[in-house]
Amino acid sequence: MKMIIKDQVPPGANPTASSFLADASGLSRTKVKRAMIKGAAWLRKAGRRPMRRIRRATLTVGPGDLLALYYDDQILARSVAGAICIFDNGSYSIWDKPPGMLTQGTLFGDHCSLVRFLETRALPGRKVFLVHRLDREASGLILVAHDKKAAAAFCSAFADGAIEKTYHVTVAGNVEADLGPDGTIEYPLDGKPSRTRFKVLEYDDRQDRSRLLIHLLTGRRHQIRRHFLQAGHPVIGDPRYGRGNKAVSMRLRATGLKFACPLEGSRLSFQHPQLPVYPSWDRQPIAR
Repeated sequence: MKMIIKDQVPPGANPTASSFLADASGLSRTKVKRAMIKGAAWLRKAGRRPMRRIRRATLTVGPGDLLALYYDDQILARSVAGAICIFDNGSYSIWDKPPGMLTQGTLFGDHCSLVRFLETRALPGRKVFLVHRLDREASGLILVAHDKKAAAAFCSAFADGAIEKTYHVTVAGNVEADLGPDGTIEYPLDGKPSRTRFKVLEYDDRQDRSRLLIHLLTGRRHQIRRHFLQAGHPVIGDPRYGRGNKAVSMRLRATGLKFACPLEGSRLSFQHPQLPVYPSWDRQPIAR
């Protein structure tokens, strides 16, 4: 079941958020409370903007307040493994995100997001600021800041291309035969110049797959996935782009971060191509 409910509290009413949303949606209060805990409820106070996520079922709302519930029982039923800490110096940390974990939440919830995981389970009491993102289906290294100074510094560093990001990816077909052992894909994306450098690591002729090392020279949305689709070699396991490349998990992993720390000046390099290992990657056949 999927529904989006938006309703305004009428004059003279002061209900709790959960009771109001239950009445507006027809859902039980128990279901509404569970959805609120998982981040599916929103509130905009009368005369204020923007809407903010609310979780407390007993929160009292008043006349003119606008409440919204983005309810999808399939999304709310999802669960995901926790991220693994690779490095933590206090002002920022680096994590290995598993496939299936969002970087941040959506309107329909944030219980399977990295931000929520860090705020409630891994780093309770510490602030979390996103400075870059990784697709939900992808896995690997992601850096988060823990104060505004670090967030501003790393956002600028990513925007300026001062942080080198590398990936390991498995794609359909023989890339070396079509594109050479290494090279750069430069198809424009969203009307902007886009460059993806690659090196072929191996070709599996039994499964007709190529494993590549990727260095992003620009940072467009879904750049690796879209570039290799355009090149005729879609990423294995990509649920959105390509045909004949489906698998249980997407074979796209952020394996390297290399940078001069914008806070301290020290040069740091993190390379974790196999931490952790996801066995299902190499045991699931391609659906052709």
